[in-house]
Amino acid sequence: MDSFSKQLSPPIVLTFAASDPSGGAGIQADLMTISALGCHALSVITALTVQDTAGIDSILAIDANWVEDQARTLLEDMQVDVFKIGLLGSIENIAVIAEILSDYPDVPLVFDPVLASGRGDELADEDMISALQDLLLPQTTILTPNSLEARRLAGETNEDERAEELSLDECARRLIAFGCEHVLLTGTHENTPQVCNDLYGESGLIRRDTWERLPGSYHGSGCTLASALAARLAHKMPISEAVREAQDYTWQTLASGFRPGMGQFIPDRFFRARRTEGSRNA
Repeated sequence: MDSFSKQLSPPIVLTFAASDPSGGAGIQADLMTISALGCHALSVITALTVQDTAGIDSILAIDANWVEDQARTLLEDMQVDVFKIGLLGSIENIAVIAEILSDYPDVPLVFDPVLASGRGDELADEDMISALQDLLLPQTTILTPNSLEARRLAGETNEDERAEELSLDECARRLIAFGCEHVLLTGTHENTPQVCNDLYGESGLIRRDTWERLPGSYHGSGCTLASALAARLAHKMPISEAVREAQDYTWQTLASGFRPGMGQFIPDRFFRARRTEGSRNA
């Protein structure tokens, strides 16, 4: 790549995720968010889904060889600034993506561990969770689980301790122990007046941000947050600043969200453009 074309290129984020035909979550949410925040988005499809704004009816994992070929072809052509991963679909995909990422240890990885849909549809079994713990968490720059995902990923230590009984501080400690550099643990599923999101590192809690709890439920909020964080990191922001900015952008998309179907609301990733257009037409 010559210096002129490189100068014109925005930061590049490569996302591994499943396709969501509703446009609410998955690869579609990633592409919109990354683009809205000034980066060029590359995509590797890990699974196809049949879903709408209410939930997922079925999922078809893409063959791991196809996943690898998609990624290797892109990586041989372009220099990626940040990786982002979401729903991976199969143990085979987890393994091949982990192998690919190991070839790029200096590229930050944002991992959104999609273990269930907003409706509660299971998207990862216990074998897949074990593979995530062993193969991907040790390569993760920042993990972005909600409290339900954090408790499942942190796992049980003995037969007398149930994962859902773990404190969120303990979940974060265990996830850091698996090898994550940072954990941004989101509190959307907790019974609190405000949403509290906590950023942890090896030394413990780094920052806590609180946000107004909006009414309704949203399809793709986690994908939006992780992709926004990936975009901010691609712009070379320090981790704490990137976390704050990604949360602010995500909250704005939710506050501007719309309900195009009979299920959940969808975040408006282009709320800024619509506000600008609305002011011009006023």
